[in-house]
Amino acid sequence: MAVMSGAADSMLPKLVDDPEAVALAVEPWAQPGRKNKKTCRRALLVGSLMTLLLLACFVLGRESASSAAWLQIDLLAKLTAMNNGTAGASTSAEPSIDRVTSIASGLTTTTHAPHGRDELLGGLLPAGMNRRTCRSRYESWRYYKYFPYAASPHLQDKLRAYEARHRRCAPGTPLYAKSVEQLRSGRSADGMECTYVVWLPFDGLGNRMLSMVSGFLYALLTDRVFLAALPADSADLFCEPFPDTTWRLPLEDFPVADLLPRGQSIERSYTSLLDAKEVGPDANATAGVPPYVYVSLGWQLKDPLFFCGEHQLVLGKVNWLLLYSDLYFSPSLYAVAEFQDELRRLFPAKESVGHLLSRYLFHPTNPVWSLTTRYYRSYLATAKRRIGVQVRMFSYGSISADDMYSQILACSQQEHILPETEDGDEDEVVAATRNGDNADGSNSTAILVASLYADYYERLRSRYYDHGAKGGERVAVFQPSHEERQATDNMAHNQRALAEIYLLSFSEELLTSGRSTFGYVSSNLAGVRPTIMLTAYDHKIPEPPCRRAVSMEPCNLTPPLGVECRGKPVDKEDLARHLRVCEDSKDSVKLFD
Repeated sequence: MAVMSGAADSMLPKLVDDPEAVALAVEPWAQPGRKNKKTCRRALLVGSLMTLLLLACFVLGRESASSAAWLQIDLLAKLTAMNNGTAGASTSAEPSIDRVTSIASGLTTTTHAPHGRDELLGGLLPAGMNRRTCRSRYESWRYYKYFPYAASPHLQDKLRAYEARHRRCAPGTPLYAKSVEQLRSGRSADGMECTYVVWLPFDGLGNRMLSMVSGFLYALLTDRVFLAALPADSADLFCEPFPDTTWRLPLEDFPVADLLPRGQSIERSYTSLLDAKEVGPDANATAGVPPYVYVSLGWQLKDPLFFCGEHQLVLGKVNWLLLYSDLYFSPSLYAVAEFQDELRRLFPAKESVGHLLSRYLFHPTNPVWSLTTRYYRSYLATAKRRIGVQVRMFSYGSISADDMYSQILACSQQEHILPETEDGDEDEVVAATRNGDNADGSNSTAILVASLYADYYERLRSRYYDHGAKGGERVAVFQPSHEERQATDNMAHNQRALAEIYLLSFSEELLTSGRSTFGYVSSNLAGVRPTIMLTAYDHKIPEPPCRRAVSMEPCNLTPPLGVECRGKPVDKEDLARHLRVCEDSKDSVKLFD
């Protein structure tokens, strides 16, 4: 039995050679002394990089331990390239796809399945975008293990039509300039070719990604253009998703003062304007429709009437909607009668909504993608099976580290997730390891831990070091970072967090924390129905400790419960079948098939 570890203060294993690296051509002839000079230069570079590596470990200290861990990956990749004589060659190695994959949670696909196992994800992505400026867009398919759903023909047509509309209406176009001038005029106008929904940042990275998916879905349903007011801490996280255009709102000359709200009670939110009779059936007709309206759909849900069809008719007259949300509110759009039929056509499988739109919309920038793929190749690529363990604890459901670790083990035992350990003596473990014939990694498991703290990684590592896994299985435990605290306003922190989301999404199986948007995004991208650890609301280990998700869809943690709509009636039987209570939150809803 062998155990490897991947925390910042652990000895790093040798990198796996890049199977697709471009080998340097053999020189047709050798010049006297040239080889020795080349060897000396390489040795000097190796020595310099090793010095930097040691400095990173000793100087950065505990506070920057996670930064040092990612730096080690970068330096070791360079050392390996020089040692192999491939410095300067391509490092975008991609995993082999010549194998059939199956999903323990009930979804299956093969390398030949018509579920988008190609660089365009079966027609989900547009062709012809620049490969060099965004490598992840056309490489990520090689790392995902599952492709459970293909984009419907109607969704593909809808996306291509949206891309054309976005090109016409994006910042820098005459139509955008016309729309901004109308915004400056102080009222909305009928017949505008381009209307917009502007996403505003709210809360952490997982929340932001889920609300962006929801906002983009709303733009698809209402024929609006989706723009993102990306702050400095998110400027270099995602590639442009749409071809030959930008989704970034130019903040420097946007004519709305104090665009980013300071709280969820916004003066010009829809409910506030409705109460002031500036919009809606009782509004003063001579005053006209306001030029913009905030929609406050955060965890306090200040604008619940947004999810009523009759109010969608009112909002449809507003040229600019400013979306302030930290929720995945897509499930509640299904409860709007005016959207229900279109959603059925776009997504015949209801649990595919977030999965398909996340893979369409999000593509990490080259710096983030390099972090992700270097770590994957260094530690995870050779394992037969990869298990992601994501741990997040909230103040309202906090328990001790001992209890949290016990919950992880109890959940794993209940759902058969982590490898079981041997209770025998060391000789039996060694014999089992030898009999396992694991030279090719065919009996190996890599466990990736994502948490703000190192406790759970260290305990899992010790578990398999002290006891070993049954059947001679080799188990490696890794944790890319342990930041100790969330720092959403820090670009480097967000880049590492996004890299870990994608590393989790490359897993065959996921064990995530209930109500965690970080876990929701990871399983959504992975196309996996995760096992979800339940929240300890009474500060005790819940019973049962976890539930296996029936739907991979994220949860809308604050749905518009109890809101009475007076518009077109919704198909209640269909709604009851597809919109149900979440596995991990009794007051929340998600989409099911």
